[in-house]
Amino acid sequence: MKLLAISDPHGDYAQIPSLVRNAGRVDAVLIAGDITNFGPDELTHDLLGLLEPLDCPVLAIPGNCDHRSILTTIDASSAVNLENAVHTIGDVTFAGIGGSNPTPFDTAFERSEDEISAILSDLLSRAGETEETRARIVLLSHAPPRNTLDRIPGGNAGSEAIAGAIGKVDLIVCGHIHEDQGKMIVSAHGRETVVVNVGQASQGKSAIITIGDGIEVQFNNI
Repeated sequence: MKLLAISDPHGDYAQIPSLVRNAGRVDAVLIAGDITNFGPDELTHDLLGLLEPLDCPVLAIPGNCDHRSILTTIDASSAVNLENAVHTIGDVTFAGIGGSNPTPFDTAFERSEDEISAILSDLLSRAGETEETRARIVLLSHAPPRNTLDRIPGGNAGSEAIAGAIGKVDLIVCGHIHEDQGKMIVSAHGRETVVVNVGQASQGKSAIITIGDGIEVQFNNI
């Protein structure tokens, strides 16, 4: 399965057509939030229109710079609203957590770490994750795990709760921290998790992720 993963266009979609052309044929698109820069929600339709040439499912979550009302717009669009939801394509189950852990800026869509942890627990249960059955799971999260591709000049800004998914999912696709695009392999509970911060789409950054026997990541930057 080949995925195009984008995040943080912040309402500036000038680079999206080039990212789409560079990606070639993909099986699905993941949008990891900050679709707008504090609105308007309707910009979602503009972004989805630019993704139409790929002719594949689009799975989207909001970011902390999206108003919560964007969920209604995503629901009414051609995209799959993956916020607090699971969706299976082939043999891969996708789960989504939008918004972010608290920031110093009191942005539009923030949640407490306790709320994120509760949502994550429920999502993993619905995705079929148990100690006995380790399903192939991709977590689409706007915020990265704490201490994993979340470095800003003042330290680390990721979510402690999202870090709790390490070792419980195969892949975490995130954005939010523009400065720390990259890939890391981390492990817990005897299981490896690939974490990909896909970078800022408004700056011409994205990732192409191929899920096969393993997980391969290629950064699709302009």
